[in-house]
Order: sequence, then C-alpha cells, then structure tokens
Amino acid sequence: MPDLADRELVALVREVLAAAGDPERAVGQQRYMKSAMPYYGVTLPEERKLLEPLFKELPPPSPEVWEATVRALWDEATHREEWYAAVSYAQHPAAAGWLDPESLDLWRHLVTTGAWWDVVDETAANLVGEVLMRHRAEVTPVMRAWAVDEHLWVRRTAVICQLRAKEETDLDLLRFAIESNVDDTTFWLRKAIGWALRQYARTDPEWVRAEVARLEGRLSGLSRREATKHLG
Repeated sequence: MPDLADRELVALVREVLAAAGDPERAVGQQRYMKSAMPYYGVTLPEERKLLEPLFKELPPPSPEVWEATVRALWDEATHREEWYAAVSYAQHPAAAGWLDPESLDLWRHLVTTGAWWDVVDETAANLVGEVLMRHRAEVTPVMRAWAVDEHLWVRRTAVICQLRAKEETDLDLLRFAIESNVDDTTFWLRKAIGWALRQYARTDPEWVRAEVARLEGRLSGLSRREATKHLG
C-alpha cells in the first residue's frame, strides 16, 4: 500500500521541534505529564507558533494525504510534541470538510493510544465534537455506544464531546453519557462529568442545577463541585 503521508511536512515538524527544544524543560514536562514518551522541551504556545507557517505552506491536498499525515505524525512519534502536532494538523482549516463520520475511526485511534488527558481532551472537544455537530443523525448513536465502551478514555470522550456545542448541545445525549458513567469511581470520569455540566451551565444554568439535584446521591463530590463552580 503506498505511503500517502506528506513526508516533507513530517520531517519539517520534527526538525523545527527538535531545534527549538529545551532539554531541561523537557525533563520537567515529561515528569509533569507522567509520560513514557520524552519531550523535546517546547511549550504548546511555542509549538503552535512554529508549526503555523509550516501548515500554511504545506496544506493537505486531499483527505487521503491528510489522514495519512496525521497517522504518520502520531504513530511514528518519538516525542510527545509530535502527538500535539498531529492533533493540530488534524484541525487544519483545509481539512474542515473532511471531519465526517468516517474520520471517527482515526479519532478513536488517537484517544485509545494516547489515553491521557492532554491529547484526549482536545481530540474529544475539537475533532469528535466537530464531527458530531456536523453529522448529528449519524454520529449520535456512535457517541451513545462510546459512552458505554470498555475503554475509559473513549467514555470520557463521549462525556465531553459537546464542550463547544453551547445552544446546540444535545441534552439527551449529554444526559445519557453522564448517567452511563455517573457511578464510575475513576477521577477521569468524575472530572469529565463535572466539566461537561459546568461548561453547559454557561448556556443554561437552570438545566444544570436541575440535573445536579436529580442526580443527588449518585453524583460524586468532585463532579458536583465542578458542575456548580460558577453557579453561585
């Protein structure tokens, strides 16, 4: 099978990140993130500034090249910043029209192999969430399945995939994702539930107050504190 990835872009990403890296910072970043994969030592704002001109100069010419390049940056990564580059490239403006239901397999791959909040949360909110908002009828059943998936980070994705939806939030889906995971004892699901509720409270605080009251006795203290943080 031919390699469709933009190898020039992949090489340039690695080159600029390696050149900009700070080995001392890299040690602290790896420790903070509890990452088995090392860092170059580039902060996220610095990385975005470095990669913006590369992505502008070498936009993805087709969905096939785009997906292959995302996978190459991700699957062949030697440093964690290359994962961040893959997620950033996935959100390239030229690829907006390719965020369709077929792309969910790719986002699930990032979620299950990344399996940590720094990559899962952006993938959930900005990629999975965008696909959901564009293709509600097709993707809502998939998110319902993800909400009860065996993989913790897939379930977290289902809970927080509507963080950017605001007035377009599917409340039935949000409620289903929360109720499917409200009894989970892990920090990551409890935090996700509180975050999803807190974010929607910016749009409809009364709905969130009612949900917190309805789930009284099942909602963890962490979820409740997060959900009501700005409700007064």
